[in-house]
Formats: sequence, structure tokens, C-alpha cells
Amino acid sequence: QAVAVVYYRSGYTPRDYPSESEWNARLLIEQSSAVKCPSIAYHLAGTKKIQQELAKPGVLERFMDNKDDIAKLRKCFAGLWSLDDQEIIKKAIEKPELFVMKPQREGGGNNIYGDDVRENLLRLQREGEEENAAYILMQRIFPKVSNVFLLRDGVYHKDQAISELGVYGAYLRSKDE
Repeated sequence: QAVAVVYYRSGYTPRDYPSESEWNARLLIEQSSAVKCPSIAYHLAGTKKIQQELAKPGVLERFMDNKDDIAKLRKCFAGLWSLDDQEIIKKAIEKPELFVMKPQREGGGNNIYGDDVRENLLRLQREGEEENAAYILMQRIFPKVSNVFLLRDGVYHKDQAISELGVYGAYLRSKDE
């Protein structure tokens, strides 16, 4: 039976592909004419490792020509580093509150903050290099806290919160249309 749209609710972590069977299913979907949401390009662009690579000097220049656009885009990047950068590891151990340690997966609850960053980096140094590729270090972002009114169960109260804006869009085309 034909499938028009594939919407990925999973496929973001290594656990989602435990065997060759799951990889074969993904390949079948990718080679089909179904609309994929997200596309493989966007799916990969959402991974921390690809984001880290795109943040490296000279990489955006392979995909974009306009130097002003590249500079504007770079201003939006937070620092992203692999765990083979000993200088940044040293800084993160000294000031872990300035970093977030992120595993190569999407979704909440996986990030490591504060003193846990130091402890995990020291543990990885003791255990060796193999597990390092599973993580990246990211510059911690400190968003502005605002006074807000929150509504829960029909009752509102004044509190403080951090606003996160999620922008979503859709793009559908058929060949050149």
C-alpha cells in the first residue's frame, strides 16, 4: 500500500536502530517517493555532531557564498566542541557552570549541567577515549528570566519563567513546482 507522508516521532537516538532491520526500514522509506518529515537533511542537521561540524571555520563557506549571510548566521551559533579538544575540556572542568554536556541524541532530559559536567568529563578521562564521541560540549546559554502570569487548572499566578520560541514551518513541492 502506498504511503504519502512519513512523520518521524522516533529515529533520533541510536537505540531507535538496534539492528540491521531498522536501518533497512529507514533506507526503504528514504528511497520511497513519500514526503518525509523531517527530510533526512533536516534530520541530520538537528544532530549535535552535524551542528558542531557546521560551526567549524570554513564549513559554512562550502554551502554558502555570501560572506555577510555567513557572518550573520555565525552570530547565532553557541560554542560547540568535541571532547577531543583538551583546552576546552580543561575550561569545562574549571568552570562547568558555563557549559552543557550533550549526548548525540534529541529530546529532553539527556543534557548534563553544572558539577555533573566536571564529574562526567573526569570519568571519561579515566575510562578512555571511546565514549567521548557520544558527547559534545556546548556553551551554556543563559536566557532572560521574565515576570509572567501562568495559568494552571483555571487559576493564574505570577511567577518567573524563561520564554522559548518555537518556530515551525512547512514546505511542500513537486519537482520544480
